[in-house]
Amino acid sequence: MNWVLSVVITLSCVAVVLAQAPDENSTAARRERLKAALRDEWEYQLRTSPETATAVGDNRYNDRLSDYSPEFFAREVDHARKTLQMFESIDATGFPEQERLSKDLMIRDLREQIESAQFKDWEMPVDQMNGIQLGIASLPGDTTFRTAKDYQDYIARLHQIPRVFQQATLNMRAGLREHLVPPRYLLEKAALEAQDIAGKSEKDSPFTQPVYKFPAGISDPEQKVLRAAVFAVVRQEVAPAYTKLADFLRTEYAPMGRTEYGIWALPDGEARYRFDVKHMTTTDMSPEEIHQMGLKQVAEIEAEMLKLARQQGYSDLPSFNEHIRKSPELYASSGKQLLGLYKHYTDQMYAKLPTLFGRLPRNKLTVVPMQAFRSANEVPADYSIGASNGSRPGRINVNQYDPRHRLLLNVEAIAYHEGIPGHHLQFSIAQEQTDLPDFRRFAYYNAYSEGWAFYAERLGREVGFYEDPYSEYGRLENEMWRSVRLVVDTGVHAKHWSRQQMVDFFRQHTAMDEPNIETEVDRYIAWPGQALAYKLGQMKIIELRERARQQLGSAFDLRAFHDAILADGPLPLDVLEANMDRWIAAQKEGQEH
Repeated sequence: MNWVLSVVITLSCVAVVLAQAPDENSTAARRERLKAALRDEWEYQLRTSPETATAVGDNRYNDRLSDYSPEFFAREVDHARKTLQMFESIDATGFPEQERLSKDLMIRDLREQIESAQFKDWEMPVDQMNGIQLGIASLPGDTTFRTAKDYQDYIARLHQIPRVFQQATLNMRAGLREHLVPPRYLLEKAALEAQDIAGKSEKDSPFTQPVYKFPAGISDPEQKVLRAAVFAVVRQEVAPAYTKLADFLRTEYAPMGRTEYGIWALPDGEARYRFDVKHMTTTDMSPEEIHQMGLKQVAEIEAEMLKLARQQGYSDLPSFNEHIRKSPELYASSGKQLLGLYKHYTDQMYAKLPTLFGRLPRNKLTVVPMQAFRSANEVPADYSIGASNGSRPGRINVNQYDPRHRLLLNVEAIAYHEGIPGHHLQFSIAQEQTDLPDFRRFAYYNAYSEGWAFYAERLGREVGFYEDPYSEYGRLENEMWRSVRLVVDTGVHAKHWSRQQMVDFFRQHTAMDEPNIETEVDRYIAWPGQALAYKLGQMKIIELRERARQQLGSAFDLRAFHDAILADGPLPLDVLEANMDRWIAAQKEGQEH
């Protein structure tokens, strides 16, 4: 073969290879780049937040606890900035709609993470509801135990609790230097919680509960070794760490707590609250707009409640509410009764789900007592997500603390809110949407998730429940409760209300029992903006439903509407609205053809 022919053949081969090589800027290559980046970021989140991995049912990091050092939080911000630049550089031209949405949501989340870092919330890691002392103690209940290795991982995790509390304590001391500290009276409650956990007997400690019921397959000798190891680390390391934290909170931290209740009293307080409102509601509404909306909603719901009060023979709401407060038969007789009622309402709703939804969750729901170590300062009931692989069911946690002072009126509505068709259905369906990127399946947008759960309370009425007029009044009380939140949350954090003003407003406009009022106002003080999400989210879903009903007319299908609301995982409200507008347009186009 002469050299000319050889060159020609070689050049031809190179041309073929180049022709076959993928174009890095092709749509296919860019789509793959986005998918890989989304997977990598999700893996990063699980790796750096092992507690999140545990909660969603990924056990790979169950032998670890998060790093709470200032250096870690600095690295987090740096990572977010670099990751944001990378996602912004991906050209999504020609991508399918869902992939463009995934990119936009990730960019939105990263920008918000960067914005939030300026407020250094990690320097205030303790309060009576969401403090680290409670989060760590909740981990045993969120962990799946099936093998001996699961217990070995758990023991390794327990060894790290002293390190976590030491880091949190250093952060709180830094916060004191920068005048970042929660209200004193809430810190005093947190100190009592930490001391209570520290003083639990081995039998009652939340950290020893996993060794009282081993799964099948772990031999008796293995059980003995694992039980002894758990008892030893709890006795020698975990309980002393809690005692040390409690002492710090009581003697050093709480005395320096702020005396003002609102977040306005912190450095950059107004900016902090505006950020919290935006983050929690996924809207651009101002605190003043929300406050005025709340006052309007309170007046409208009072008119509806008055109709029911008159049906019961009372001429006005104050007299009916006073009757409720003073009627022993309207209060729980025991924690067991409360637990039974939540189970009853959950069971009856299960039978009605096919009339409301085309797609139902596979994961199961259980009703269990709330952990005693947190119940004194908690809501009447809350929800814990199940594992995405079905190894751990979702849970309604029923607060059995001081039952004889807990009204039964709103138990039915709360059961639908926390369980089905509320949180359990929404979170479980999202987890089961395996065609979505993981960060969307497990996302949490407060206004969407709480708005849906609040909307779900109304669905009980639509399928024929709330047959007892007092339960129906309880549902209306819940409507009032969430509207009052708009007033008192903005009142304390933007208008400098006192705690007593918050309590008085609740008493004036609701028949709520005193334990609930007390925990509610303290919740808003500790968690600025979160309580605003319920009503704003519910109102948006109701607005979208009415829009769909009007535009689709007789072709409107409630089951299809609900499936569409839940189809794309949790979403910011503005994104949800755009999605549903496209869904309505597609339904109309289908009618025309």
